[in-house]
Amino acid sequence: MFDPDMFDTHHHMLDMAFNTSENELENVRDDDFEAKSGAEILEEGCGSDQQRSKKKRYNRHTQHQIQEMEVFFKECPHPDDKQRMELSRELGLEPLQVKFWFQNKRTQMKAQHERHENAMLKADNEKLRAENIRYREAFAHSTCPNCGSSTALGEMSFEDQHLRIENSRLRDEIDRMNGYAPKCAKPLPSSYYHLPSNAPTRSLDLGITNFGQQSCFVGEMYGTADFLRSISRPSEADKPVIVELAVSAMDELTRMAQAGEPLWVPADSKSSEVVLNESEYLTTFRGGIGPKSLGLRTEASRVSAIVFMNHIKLVDIFMDATQWSTVFCGIVSRASTVEVLSAGLPGNCNGALHVMSAEFQVPSPLVPTRENYFVRYCKQHSDGTWAVADVSLDTLTPSPIPKSRRRPSGCLIQELPNGYSKITWVEHVEVDETGVPSMYRPLVNSGLAFGAKRWVATLDRQCERLATSMATTIATGELRVMSSIEGRKSMLKLAERMVTSFCAGVGASSIHAWTALPAAGSDDVRVVTRKSTDEPGRPPGVVLSAATSFWIPVSPKVVFDFLRKEKSRSEWDILSNRGLVQEMANIANGRHSGNCVSLLRVNSANSSQSNMLILQESCTDSTGSYVVYAPVDTVAMNVVLSGCDPDYVALLPSGFAILPDGPAGTNGRGILEVGSGGSLITVAFQILVDSVPTARLSIGSVATVNSLIKCTVERIRAAVMRETHD
Repeated sequence: MFDPDMFDTHHHMLDMAFNTSENELENVRDDDFEAKSGAEILEEGCGSDQQRSKKKRYNRHTQHQIQEMEVFFKECPHPDDKQRMELSRELGLEPLQVKFWFQNKRTQMKAQHERHENAMLKADNEKLRAENIRYREAFAHSTCPNCGSSTALGEMSFEDQHLRIENSRLRDEIDRMNGYAPKCAKPLPSSYYHLPSNAPTRSLDLGITNFGQQSCFVGEMYGTADFLRSISRPSEADKPVIVELAVSAMDELTRMAQAGEPLWVPADSKSSEVVLNESEYLTTFRGGIGPKSLGLRTEASRVSAIVFMNHIKLVDIFMDATQWSTVFCGIVSRASTVEVLSAGLPGNCNGALHVMSAEFQVPSPLVPTRENYFVRYCKQHSDGTWAVADVSLDTLTPSPIPKSRRRPSGCLIQELPNGYSKITWVEHVEVDETGVPSMYRPLVNSGLAFGAKRWVATLDRQCERLATSMATTIATGELRVMSSIEGRKSMLKLAERMVTSFCAGVGASSIHAWTALPAAGSDDVRVVTRKSTDEPGRPPGVVLSAATSFWIPVSPKVVFDFLRKEKSRSEWDILSNRGLVQEMANIANGRHSGNCVSLLRVNSANSSQSNMLILQESCTDSTGSYVVYAPVDTVAMNVVLSGCDPDYVALLPSGFAILPDGPAGTNGRGILEVGSGGSLITVAFQILVDSVPTARLSIGSVATVNSLIKCTVERIRAAVMRETHD
């Protein structure tokens, strides 16, 4: 319950703290800093009363002496005795003079820092006062005096609305189950009959008024049936079955990776990718591991490539769920190791056997994810080749039955000289494609969405990124803002977290509860809220995420170049207020010029945004591209560039995922249509709508973000089409 008196007491204590702090800081002034030399202070302290009473002319340090000590102070604020002796000889000062100069300088810097903190605290205090007034007004006008509930829909939080709907549904379900209770041997525990009023909800199943209209739009949601949450650790009776499945899957994967025609046939004349001859597969492997599930479509592809990474490091990535989901963050929305049945031989992963769960995604909230429960087996063959094989454990899981199944899939890794490895990737799955929107079907059916080509292209790009992040020199484009390798690595680490966070929040993962809102000129805008309190790397408060996907008849390369370049940013970025965007630093992340991390400054006419910095990473390969960015506080960015740990820098990433709409081609009339070489673009924003985690989200906030994302889509359409015709 909000308590206004508590706020008043809090503000009074803050005021007392501010006044005390300012009085103490007044005792240390900048203009007192060079008043006396160290020798004079010492002489005053040790001399007689008569000596202290004499008027003495104090000799200030020369400008040259001060300048030299200032330069030394930046590198070493605490010089030792040897360093002070060397400075005193070079500058013609006594060692004690040097010592006291550095002491006074440190005191001055501390005082300046405290003044800065005091100013920030004052600003926070004013913000709290404003919030206090706002809360008082809300407290007085937004609740019913009889029942305490909100008097208007716009003042009701998403969670409250959902709880009312969910409670009504549960009451109906409980009444129906109570009718069956006399027939059951074991009654349901009483704790199942009640939903706590503060129970967390994962759904935004809301009846949302269509802003300004009388009609009502009920949001369609993903996440109502989370298969991965129902998975438990395998029983002792299941483990021998899992081992047998893993061994069989390893044998099948190895044979499929090494076989040629007629088992595999070329996908097209321009690619090294091959697709499976399904009838030949059923003959060769006698139906494979387990029968094919009814109603599921088979997707199978194989691709070989050479990547710049040591084979041992590759194996480590595949056998670590966290590393694996980070490297493939655009494909793996979440992953976990359910149980380690075997850790492998000491010192390597040979023989490692992990039971895992994972969710695979296309970066769009419109395309349903694929959830799998599987075993991963790692083995080194006699010829030195490593293999990592996956196979589903669907027969060992309770309902609900997953809508995708992994037949033996994975990769063979062959060691090559100079740190390179040859990868042969096999992706073989059976899926229920129900729910895939027509706009994305050419992409999914062609295998570009989940096939081997996308896995290998992503791995190749990430290997290049890792190699460039380990560079020991600083390029010319980076020297303007950073001066150390540590600062470069820290900036790359922050950008990696930004991209991973963006990819984790843009798809249709079942951990999200997307609510669809009507949108003109594009598919539905999906929104979801998240409350952040003490999460490292995220600002506290209520965050609203909004995303939508749309198609344009322009190639992905043209769209990617338009969105990533700072010169064209003012044409679509509404939040930059059409200000001039200047690139301050550019860190290359691979062979392609578009793979880079940039630091941008927005020079806006608005004084409040004149120092706005934007961290941006752009990356592209043959299967898709990303442009991800986030506003960064200037002070925080300076900390990062100095080489400090960036994990606690708060980020809310937004950006774009750009995918081909399917295999390139034309419809025979020379007119582009979906599946003919256009682009599928997903735009996603994350906005902090309130800095108080317990605040309620109003419909007005949702409407504002909805309008923002639709305006951005319209601007991109107009600008890209205009650029194409020019």
